[in-house]
Amino acid sequence: MNLRELGLLVHERRDALGLSQERLAKMAGLSRATINQLETGALVDLGVAKLATLMDLVGLQFEAGRRGRPRRALLMASRTASVSYKAALDAGQLARAMTSGDLPAALMPQVATLLDEAPMPLIVSAVEEAAERGQVPPKRIWQNLVRWAHELHSPRPVWA
Repeated sequence: MNLRELGLLVHERRDALGLSQERLAKMAGLSRATINQLETGALVDLGVAKLATLMDLVGLQFEAGRRGRPRRALLMASRTASVSYKAALDAGQLARAMTSGDLPAALMPQVATLLDEAPMPLIVSAVEEAAERGQVPPKRIWQNLVRWAHELHSPRPVWA
């Protein structure tokens, strides 16, 4: 759940409780503008303590839990990596390369695209799925990805 979705929930609860933005803001120690920006999805950031206080005031729980098991992350990652290329990267090939650490030359362009452009949550899920499939520790796969990123000169700061 992101801040925009939380803002919609806060809005629904505030309305249900008959509170104005001004009143809720005073109760939470925030500005009315902050409440408005949260509810409209315009707020970029709100500290966890402030958000937890606000949610508690309107009767919402802040819960953290593990996402469900990765589903088709390798398939999605391979498709993401293949968008600009004639030859598509197969999810099985990607999984084998990730677990073994051996990157065939034919896969280098797609893997470079994956490392440079794929959303990080997708990469994290793909690592988890590949580790599970290949029965290898995820740490080994991360080491392989970092090594590949260096070899392929990835500009993405996360690999530095």
